[in-house]
Amino acid sequence: MSYKAIELDRLNVNRSNDRHGELENETAAIAWLFAHHQPQMKKLARDIVESRGLYEPPLVYPEGKTYIVFDGNRRTTCIKLLANPKRAPTVELQKFFADLKDSWAGPFPTKLICRVETDRDVIDDILFRRHTGSQGGVGQANWDGRMKTTFVNRTGKGGGINVADEIEERLKSAGLLPDRKKLPRSNLNRLLSAEAFRNRVGITAAKGKFEFTRKEEAVLPALARIADDLVHRRITLDDVWDVDRKSAYLDSLENEDVLPTAADAIDSDKKGSSVKGEKLAKSKKAPPSTRRVRLIPDTDYGVAWSGRLQRHHAIWDELQFALHLENHPNAVAVLCRVLLELSVDNYIRQSKMTAVSEPDALVKKIVSCAEDLEAKGKIDARYLQVVRKARTMDEIVSIDTLNKYVHSSNIAPAPKDLSSLWDTFAPLVVLFLNE
Repeated sequence: MSYKAIELDRLNVNRSNDRHGELENETAAIAWLFAHHQPQMKKLARDIVESRGLYEPPLVYPEGKTYIVFDGNRRTTCIKLLANPKRAPTVELQKFFADLKDSWAGPFPTKLICRVETDRDVIDDILFRRHTGSQGGVGQANWDGRMKTTFVNRTGKGGGINVADEIEERLKSAGLLPDRKKLPRSNLNRLLSAEAFRNRVGITAAKGKFEFTRKEEAVLPALARIADDLVHRRITLDDVWDVDRKSAYLDSLENEDVLPTAADAIDSDKKGSSVKGEKLAKSKKAPPSTRRVRLIPDTDYGVAWSGRLQRHHAIWDELQFALHLENHPNAVAVLCRVLLELSVDNYIRQSKMTAVSEPDALVKKIVSCAEDLEAKGKIDARYLQVVRKARTMDEIVSIDTLNKYVHSSNIAPAPKDLSSLWDTFAPLVVLFLNE
C-alpha cells in the first residue's frame, strides 16, 4: 500500500464498477452515475467544493500509464467534471459543474492523493468489507443486493460455495492436480465466478452445491488444463479480470478442443435434470407456486454481461426487476421485442454470421442463428423445431405476435401470453447474449 498524488487525467472512472457491472467505457460509467444517482452526485459535488477536496483518498490500481478507480468513483467523477464540466452527460449538468467550479476558492487541484494497491485481491477484500451509510449522498453509498451479486459474479468472493476448493479436491482425487505448486484459488474463483463460465467447463454451483453438468471424465481434464495454466502463470489475473478476457481464454480452450461438448452431456434420465448452460433444452420458469409478477423471473440465467451488452443488460434489468406484467404489458411487450432483436444481432456479430436484411428479417435471423447453434451442439433438434415455429403467423407464441404487439392497434398483449413468449425464447436469448 502507498499513497501517491496522481494527475486527474490519469485517473479512470471504473467502467466495471460493481454498482453497474461492465459498461463500454469511462464516459458510459459517468453517465450511469448521474442517470441513477443525480441528486446524490450533485450534493456530493457541492460538498467537495465547500470542503475544497475529498474527505478520503480514492482506492486505485495501476494499469499502464493510468489508474483505475476501484473505490471513490463518485468522488473522482465529481472532481473530474469540476475540472472539465463539458464531460458532464447533459447540458444542464455541464452548467451546474461550470457554475460550481467558479465558486472554488483558490487554485483548482490538478492531482488527487490516492491509495495505490497493486494487488487486486487486496482491493477486492477492501471493497468487500466497506459498508458505511450514504449520508444523503456525501458518504459512501451502500451496495444493494444486485450490486453485491455483481461483485460476487466478478470476483467469486462471498458467494457461499468455494468453487476453487471443490475443483482442487476433485483434481487431487483424480491425480490431476499440478505438482509441487500451489493452485491460485482466487484466480480460479474469479475465472469461474459466474454460471455462464462454469457451464462452459461443465460444472455448476447454481443450487448452492458443486455439480458436474457434463460427464466427469470430460470435465476433469479441462479443469486440469485450467489449473495447469494458472499454476504455471500462462494465465494470470490480468487474463481473467473481466468478462471479455474470461471469455477469450475459454474460447481459446474451446478452439483447442479442451472443453467438454454437447456430446459429453450427462444422461438426463440418470441425472434427473437436463444439462444447463450452453445447452438449454428448456426455459427457466418461475416456481409453480409463485405468481408471475414480471416477465423475467428473478433467477440467475447465467448471462455473462460484458461491456458491449450495456443496453441489453439495462433492458433485461427493467424486464426482470422494474416493469410489472399486469401494470405495464405494452411496455413489457415492446422491450421484449427489442431485447430479442438486440440479442440475435449480438450473436450474428460475435459469430461472424452473414446478416439478413430482407422482409421479416427478425424471424429469419432467429431461425438461422438457432440452426447455427444446433449445428454447434448447443441446442438440440427438438428445441430447434420449437424455434422454427416462430415462422408461424397464427400462433400466440411467435415472432409475428411480438411484431403485432409493437405495430398493430388491434392486438393487446396479455401477461399470460407474454410469459409464454419469454419462456419459449429465453434459452435462445441467453445463448445469443453469451456468444
